[in-house]
Formats: sequence, structure tokens, C-alpha cells
Amino acid sequence: MMSDPSTNARLVRHPDGITAVDTEYIHPGLAAAHLIVEDGHAAFVDVGTNHSVPHLLAALDVLGVPREAVDFVFLTHVHLDHAAGAGKLLQALPRARAVVHPRGVQHLAQPAKLIAASIDVYGEATYREIYGELLPVDPERMVAMQDGQIVELAGRKLTLINTPGHALHHYCIVDRAHANVFAGDTFGISYRALDTAAGAFIVPTTSPTQFDPEQLIGSIDRLMQFEPRAAYLMHYSRVTGLPRLAESLRMQIRALAEIARRHAGDADPAATIKAEMRALWLTLVRAHGITSAEQMVDSVLNKDLDLNTQGLIAWLARAA
Repeated sequence: MMSDPSTNARLVRHPDGITAVDTEYIHPGLAAAHLIVEDGHAAFVDVGTNHSVPHLLAALDVLGVPREAVDFVFLTHVHLDHAAGAGKLLQALPRARAVVHPRGVQHLAQPAKLIAASIDVYGEATYREIYGELLPVDPERMVAMQDGQIVELAGRKLTLINTPGHALHHYCIVDRAHANVFAGDTFGISYRALDTAAGAFIVPTTSPTQFDPEQLIGSIDRLMQFEPRAAYLMHYSRVTGLPRLAESLRMQIRALAEIARRHAGDADPAATIKAEMRALWLTLVRAHGITSAEQMVDSVLNKDLDLNTQGLIAWLARAA
């Protein structure tokens, strides 16, 4: 990791002109925005929160990219850990346009419903601490993406594809020339603390409120049809060995859906669903070569256990 003390930017430089910027969301190593630089032009993929904006601007300074050289801010979906800082960031980027799923445009222009939904998940005090005051995004600075659309960044062709399953307002970016995908949350969560000699460890994110297992598996399959060599995830950055990871995600999504169905009628379904999810992840973490499995699952994946449980409960309620 490269760190510049004068800017407090935590950066990791990857191949193909891609740099991961730690958004400092909750704690370091949890969420990464990505900056693509091509022939003097740049684009961000996801941006974090208002508190993340100084780190993103510092990254431009470290990389020597003028603010007016940022053409696009791609927001894979409008969950606040990905998009809450968009309004504030765009104020500092005079030429950039936000590229948003059509279902997300209104939420960013008028974020009241987005704020209310996030408060339901986190509670108001935690929400205010983490996200602050959301700034609306000017509709004239937003582009509603279309499935299959190609956006050019200084001649670099980026293909945008609908990828529901985590959220109905989710899309991914395919960088076909370099065999990369920018997957938001569609291709799961893979924290570097769980890497071993076997490679990355990955889990799906079934967080509220629009998780759908069949849609999510279909979106993973669609990404894999492009035969990518690397996926860039918000949580956390670059992973390779994608066929193995995709198969693990499919298996886990099916398993979590079955766990949720099996416990739908329990007196406290959230408790039993979370317990079985934890047991599944403990088994997988041990098989991945991590000896301190319980400590790692409970410290690294505990928040995801909670959010995934909420998402599974919401899915059961919609299916009832």
C-alpha cells in the first residue's frame, strides 16, 4: 500500500491504470473506490461517503490528475457506502458527470427516501455519524445508463451492464480490452485480511432491501461470460481467480436462500439464520486455510452477518 502523509490518501496501484482509494468508510480496508486513468483523463468508480471525498481528491493530487480531467463518476448503485459522497464530490469536479442506473437517478436527485431507508437499517444516530448530510446531485449532471451501453474514457471502451440481485438499481462496468470488471457489490465481498496462499476468500452480500438469489446468480453468470481476469470490488478492491470465486458465490447464495427458507417460521428467524450463516462461513474459512476461523469471522465478517441476515429476512417478507 502506498500512503502519502501530506494528503492522507491510502492508495494501491493496480495494473491497467487503475488505482484503489481507501474511502475510510468506518475503518481502513473496508471500502475502496477505484480511479481509472487513461491518456490524461480519469473516472471514479464508486465514491464512498461525504467523509471520503477529501481522500478521493487527495488521490487525484498524488497521481497528478487535474480535477477538470475527471470525465465520469460511475456509481454502480445508490447504496450510501457507494454513492453518498457523489453530490459533494461533483462540486469539486467541474466536468464530471455521474453515470447512474435509471432506477437510481431520482434517489440521488432527491435523496430523502434513500436517507430514510438507510436510517431504517442503521438507526438515525449511526447514520448521521457515518454519512452526514447528503447533497443532492443535479439531474443535469447525471447520465442514466442503458444496458449494453459503451462509454469511452479517452478511447477506452467501458461496457455497462444491468446486474440486479444485490439491488435493482445495480450495474457493472466491463473493461473488455483489459479483461476487468468493476463489480460494485454484485461479485460479493472479499476482504484482504482473509487472503491466504489459496487466494482470496469471498462471500455474497445479501444486504437489504432488494436481494434476490436467482437474479444475483444470473448477474454473476453474466459477468463471467466476459471471461474477466480481475474483478474490482468496493469491499475490497482487486481479486483474481474468478472462476473459483464465482462458483463459491453461487454455492453460498443458494445455501443462504435455503437457510432463510428453512427458518422462515422460527420464533426468532434472524437469530437462527445468522447462526447458520456464521457456521457456514466458519466451515469455508477453515477450508480456506485460516486456523483462527472463529476470531476472523467474528471480527472481519460480523457486520456482514448482520446486514446479510436483514437482507434475507426482507427477501422472505417479499416472497411471503
